[in-house]
Amino acid sequence: MKSYTITVNGKAYDVTVEETGSTPSIPAAAPAAAAPKAAASKASGAAGNEKIEAGAAGKVFKIEASVGQSVKAGDTVLVLEVMKMETPVVAPKDGTVATIDVSEGQSVEAGALLATLNA
Repeated sequence: MKSYTITVNGKAYDVTVEETGSTPSIPAAAPAAAAPKAAASKASGAAGNEKIEAGAAGKVFKIEASVGQSVKAGDTVLVLEVMKMETPVVAPKDGTVATIDVSEGQSVEAGALLATLNA
């Protein structure tokens, strides 16, 4: 369980959130969202051996790298908008972008596969 303090209209509320193993509405929506990603991966070639995943839920703001592009560790591959802030997602290692598994404007959950590299 995690505890948070949330302020609404100047009044603070203490909230405790418990994560459970299932979420009723998300799994139904996930397969529909996953289908276009799978098609995009197949169209652009085989997936790379190094996954780049979302560190937080957000929206894909801008894709800065393209499939086949060489990147160095720390180079920005794409930018997520997380809590109204632009957050760069960088290459964890030197390599070549193998797939871009999202599109600009797409909402993603934490841990979602964004791209892969051949490192």
